[in-house]
Amino acid sequence: MKVLYAIQGTGNGHLMRALDVVPLLHARVAALGGQLEVLVSGPPADLPLPFEVRYRVAGMGFLFGKKGGINFVKTFQQFDSTEFVHDVRHLPVADYDLVINDFEPVSAWACRLRHRPCVALSHQSAVLHPAAPRPRREDPAGRAVLRHYAPSTAQYGFHFQEYAPGISTPVIRRQVRALTPTDEGHYTVYLPAFDEATLVESLRRVSGRVRWEVFSKHSPRPAQHGNVRVWPVSGAAFLDSLACAHGVLCGAGFETPAEALYLGKKLLVIPMKQQYEQQCNAAALAAMGVPVVRGLKRKHLDRIADWLRRGPVVPVHYPDRTGAVLDQLLAEQLGTRPVAAAARGQF
Repeated sequence: MKVLYAIQGTGNGHLMRALDVVPLLHARVAALGGQLEVLVSGPPADLPLPFEVRYRVAGMGFLFGKKGGINFVKTFQQFDSTEFVHDVRHLPVADYDLVINDFEPVSAWACRLRHRPCVALSHQSAVLHPAAPRPRREDPAGRAVLRHYAPSTAQYGFHFQEYAPGISTPVIRRQVRALTPTDEGHYTVYLPAFDEATLVESLRRVSGRVRWEVFSKHSPRPAQHGNVRVWPVSGAAFLDSLACAHGVLCGAGFETPAEALYLGKKLLVIPMKQQYEQQCNAAALAAMGVPVVRGLKRKHLDRIADWLRRGPVVPVHYPDRTGAVLDQLLAEQLGTRPVAAAARGQF
């Protein structure tokens, strides 16, 4: 038996989830006498991956802009449709008994082309569920892109809450579960769709006394700007900052807000422009009591300042159910029984 686990590599969220999913899935597949192989699509990851990657393909990712949204010009410039079609045509999905897909387009369309099952294990499949929260202003085009970007035949989703059967609470990676949260008074910032200059100017306007620790995809080296410290994206440094932060200011992605909530940090999110998934996430977080701000323009800074003074900590309960979800997926898709506890170790 062979299983392919395909991961969208744009951004860090899918890869952070894979840090837990891959070893758990590997142990279960091995216990069944099978072999797990991994595919990653998109640009090179910011995070080192502690597992072997069988296939690396360009995929169909997007590039962050510097003013709060996606850089569509550079996104289209870097997309090679010829290479994408070649990868879809030549990826040997027929060699696998099961393809599990975390919002990865090459394997999804390869399965569609060959009429093979493709099982979604992703946040996006939960976002698309009819029971999941929606923004007040619908975006039919954005929803269509989300639905057709990586088509699937079965769905297992993760979201901020269990809105319906088949939707589980977030995968909180082991590194985060192992942290002991403290409060050293600073605020951790991860807003990859803004450049360093915009972040520094806006944060210093909000407060010249608060210590901000900014992690920027656009910054090649550390820098100090008064009360704003800027770091290049680094998994270890980010975790250290997150663990001892008083609060977290980040985009309305999935993994970082979920980890901040799990650690008991006050949270404020700024959803990316032209990104339907983040608009849905913002709607879900707002319903839970998390403040949402639409940008870093001057008209929004008073709301950020108010959050600094009296922003709430929203309590959540995120038990470790990743193994149970994988057991359910394998049982329903392959007809297997749950793997014995002794076979669930790491590799």
